[in-house]
Amino acid sequence: MGDPDMLEMLQEHERKCSRPADFDFQRTEQGVNAGETSFLIDNQSQPAKRYNLFLRRRLMFKKHKQSKDSIFFRDGIRQIDFVLSYVDDLKREGEIKAERRKEFELNLRKTGLELEIEDKMNSEDGRTYFVKIHAPWEVLMTYAEVLGMKMPIEESDIPRVQNSPFSYMLKPVRLPKEIKHPHPEYFTAQFTRYRQELFLIDEPANFFPSSSRNRIVYYILSRCPFGMEEGKKRIGIDRLLTSSTYSSAFPLHDGQYWKPSEPPNPVNERYLLCQNWARISYFYKEQPLDLIKNYYGEKIGIYFVFLGFYTEMLTLAAIVGLFCFVYGLLSMNANTSSTEICDPEIGGKIIMCPLCDVVCDFWRLNTTCLASKVSHLFDNESTVFFAIFMGIWVTLFLELWKQRQAKLEYEWDLVDFEEEQQQLQLRPEFEAMCKKRRLNAVTKEMEPYMPLCSRLPWYFLSGVTVILWMSLVLVSMVAVIVYRLSVFATFASFMESEASLQHVRSFLTPQIATALTGSCLNFIMILILNFFYEKLAAWITKMELPRTYQEYESSIILKMFLFQFVNYYSSCFYVAFFKGKLVGYPGKYTYMFNVWRSEECDPGGCLIELTTQLTIIMTGKQIFGNIQEAIYPLVLNWWRRRKARTNSEKLYSRWEQDHDLEHFGSLQLFYEYLETVIQFGFVTLFVASFPLAPLLALLNNVIEIRVDAWKLTTQYRRPVAAKAHSIGVWQDILYAMAVLSVATNAFIVAFTSDIIPRLVYYYAYSTNAKEPMKGYVNNSLSVFLIADFPNNTIPSEKRDFTTCRYRDYRYPPDHDQKYYHNIDYWHVLAAKMTFIIAIEHVVFLVKFLLAWMIPDVPKDVLDRIKREKLMTVKILHDFELTKLKEDLRNNSEELAKEMLIQENKVELVKSTM
Repeated sequence: MGDPDMLEMLQEHERKCSRPADFDFQRTEQGVNAGETSFLIDNQSQPAKRYNLFLRRRLMFKKHKQSKDSIFFRDGIRQIDFVLSYVDDLKREGEIKAERRKEFELNLRKTGLELEIEDKMNSEDGRTYFVKIHAPWEVLMTYAEVLGMKMPIEESDIPRVQNSPFSYMLKPVRLPKEIKHPHPEYFTAQFTRYRQELFLIDEPANFFPSSSRNRIVYYILSRCPFGMEEGKKRIGIDRLLTSSTYSSAFPLHDGQYWKPSEPPNPVNERYLLCQNWARISYFYKEQPLDLIKNYYGEKIGIYFVFLGFYTEMLTLAAIVGLFCFVYGLLSMNANTSSTEICDPEIGGKIIMCPLCDVVCDFWRLNTTCLASKVSHLFDNESTVFFAIFMGIWVTLFLELWKQRQAKLEYEWDLVDFEEEQQQLQLRPEFEAMCKKRRLNAVTKEMEPYMPLCSRLPWYFLSGVTVILWMSLVLVSMVAVIVYRLSVFATFASFMESEASLQHVRSFLTPQIATALTGSCLNFIMILILNFFYEKLAAWITKMELPRTYQEYESSIILKMFLFQFVNYYSSCFYVAFFKGKLVGYPGKYTYMFNVWRSEECDPGGCLIELTTQLTIIMTGKQIFGNIQEAIYPLVLNWWRRRKARTNSEKLYSRWEQDHDLEHFGSLQLFYEYLETVIQFGFVTLFVASFPLAPLLALLNNVIEIRVDAWKLTTQYRRPVAAKAHSIGVWQDILYAMAVLSVATNAFIVAFTSDIIPRLVYYYAYSTNAKEPMKGYVNNSLSVFLIADFPNNTIPSEKRDFTTCRYRDYRYPPDHDQKYYHNIDYWHVLAAKMTFIIAIEHVVFLVKFLLAWMIPDVPKDVLDRIKREKLMTVKILHDFELTKLKEDLRNNSEELAKEMLIQENKVELVKSTM
């Protein structure tokens, strides 16, 4: 008989017993050597117990063969649901920590959990103790009822949604059915011990999936007390981890990621995920979402659903953006403005005013020939179309996501999640710090309460800190602006004087060189500020003592998003809406701090500089993020394993392997969402200046999904499973950014792009019917008399011309109102404001129509939800009715027996008389 058969027989035998095991286990004082574990059993000698003991010994793990990937206790039967680790502390606090551990583990045993401790002598590094935790059937049933877990009661008769008639075209991206849907669908109900017979409990050991088991154990760990300190009750594994009483706490992966598990271990879902999800070569495949949810829980699962859906929707935006870019590329040579700028007879004869004081010289317009052509790539007629399209796309994305989310709630049985979890959200830290209690108006139960006045100082400190750091971002942006202003003159004079740079000047102008270096410096400042603020925000949020986990997440999300919004977007807002707008004119320029002259835009407009800024920050952030996510845990795990391994003959067990992996912290998923939302801002807020932004985001996300899957599956410990029915507050942030994007893109097209002045010239001032845009460059440049320059700003070199040109709409020097804005300026300004109002109304009208036309919950999903609720009620009703009939039958039989006994007694009395 093989081990699997014996295990099955043993489990069948134990199901018939009142207790899972009728004897206790103890380790010998010498520790556990290879195959030398001894058991102390009671003195009873029934054959069944002797056979039970034989089976247990037969299933003992052999360290050289079987135990390396085992996820069971030493008996080979009880599954490890959670692992704690610690190292002896030889300092003063060592005894205090040991006492805390002793009390904590004693209280864990009182809750019904079973513990098994691995001595440090058996660990690979010879320093670490491991506490293995198993939740018995009774504990799982009790807390499944407490947590309101829904468990299967009957296989669903509702067929899965059939694929569309064109699904054969998507066959290459589909996963095998057994991977996409590893389990059948069931009708479910909240688990109760009273109705055990109702649920499909074929095998108690496998009834609760591993994700539910580790969620239950973590719930117990987070609320288990470990003593009284300073007059306050101390509870929770988080406090013990913070104080280094334990070094780590984690559930086990169910096996190696590069090979399937061998019996008696269960199916290795980690291996299935690695093979079908975490491989870069599967970048074109759909994700095994059900498998992700089963293994990591709904909270992580819904993140990958969102990321996948967002990536799919980006495909449409990327295609349209690519077409707009190709249009700009094809029409580049036919662009009249670029042709005039490059023409030696037109642009070559237009003398432009100096771009800085004293050191900058006069220059000819045709030196910006290449820059004007590049600017046309992103500043053409398709810019308006793409801005309108993205306003509609973002609405379509958010409305369709609401539908996808509603469908997901049904498929993952999360429809009533909020109501079930209302009472289960108190944070242990909040409970421990609260001395007062008050009656909850909803639950009518006493609950911990902390007055607002106790938390007000921390709220004040939090608000001041956020404002201070946001101001620091603005200060750093001003510093970058000052850098650009100060080095522009250096670049201009250096590139003018160096003969070897004459060829470079054709494509690298002083403006572009300054913009590139300034953008790179700004990106470095962003990363530095972001690093320090992340630590500070997490600490302040903890000090605020949020009442629930939801309040904690919302608080830190608000802090981090506000900061990163300012950190990443402030420079883009400056280039888009402020640069070149308050410059003044030659002879009366505006100065920053009365020292540095304000920056001017390129003759082709500031859009190309906004494109440069956006490209560097967006691309740099994505490349840096992917490298950090892939390399950092890989190098850290390699170093940790290198330090831990002693190349001894000791077993490198499953729990030690997971212990040497990187910890998936409680904020790790938050940072993943934050990264995606910041990217969403780049794609929507400034997309009118860079139609290739959706394509860059698409390429990044295709890689991001697989990188995240790879690191989660191979480089991180298994996270504790958690439930979530939506992406939470991130959805509100996305809606706010979508509304803001309509306004920003309208303003970019109107004030940063050159498209509106061109349209005004085309319809109002053009006199050439065959070439309507001919003469636009001359019309957009005003004339300045060089003699009107202040002596302290004009270059000292001699010149043979008396006027220079600058980009603005002002009267010439021979006019009565010289250098005042002319009528063209007001026409263009009126056209810009009209365009903004018209575009916003059109886009918002389409947004409201789409929101009205697309229901939040699809009709077929509503029908399926109603059907499931109806069937669940029917199944519960039939169960209760059957149970009632059985009780009545049993009671009637007992009553009949009692009546028969009484009648017999009466007859007996009569016969004796």
